[in-house]
Amino acid sequence: MRIGEFAALVGVTSRAVRHYHHIGLLPEPARQANGYRAYTVRDAVLLARIRRLTEIGLSLDEVRDVLADDAGRELGEVLTELDADLARQERAIQERRQVLAVLLEAPLTSDGPLSPALAALLEHAPATTSPAAAKDREHLALLDGAGDGAGAAVFAALRPLAEDPGVLALYERLDELEEAGVDDPRIAPLAAELAAAVPDEVLAVIPEGEPSAAGVGRVLLDDYPPAQRAVVHRVMEELAERVRRRETS
Repeated sequence: MRIGEFAALVGVTSRAVRHYHHIGLLPEPARQANGYRAYTVRDAVLLARIRRLTEIGLSLDEVRDVLADDAGRELGEVLTELDADLARQERAIQERRQVLAVLLEAPLTSDGPLSPALAALLEHAPATTSPAAAKDREHLALLDGAGDGAGAAVFAALRPLAEDPGVLALYERLDELEEAGVDDPRIAPLAAELAAAVPDEVLAVIPEGEPSAAGVGRVLLDDYPPAQRAVVHRVMEELAERVRRRETS
């Protein structure tokens, strides 16, 4: 095979093939009498392997390490592994399409698409124009977008809290602190009531190490003005203490 046919067979460009040759990732094949490269099936298998590894996110240096580990294996073994790679990709695509189908069936919102779990939670939350409630919703969407599997359990546990009409009054009190200072006397009692409103079931399913004023928690805190930040910080500390008490009891 000539380089154009070889590249097309695997689904890459001739330029990519030449680059792989240049950096030593793909060995140069034997050349014909006329000077053209003569690629073989084994060359195509190796190029397909490189493409597959880069598609799943490996850097070219990481691909080089993987290929070094594969050196000396039989062609049939490499082909079998490539077939298994394709099967895994097919399953992943099917799973993503199933999730997409669920999302398409749910009502589309301006901040969507949302996971079914978060969509169900927000569907049962009472309507409000509270800026603090809107900010809370943005933070839930951030957790939802992380896609680490923790969100669904948290959203399910938050359902009773979302349906509690008394929570709206707490949001309104938080809104009133938007222009307040960090020494405002309303901060401590509001923080205590907000923390008390969070069910124990939520604490049982939150990711390990949370709630915390570090990492993601710090980013969320920075999203609030000073007095509101002080309230949310106190809530995080109280919830973290409740988590510690649960773990030691």
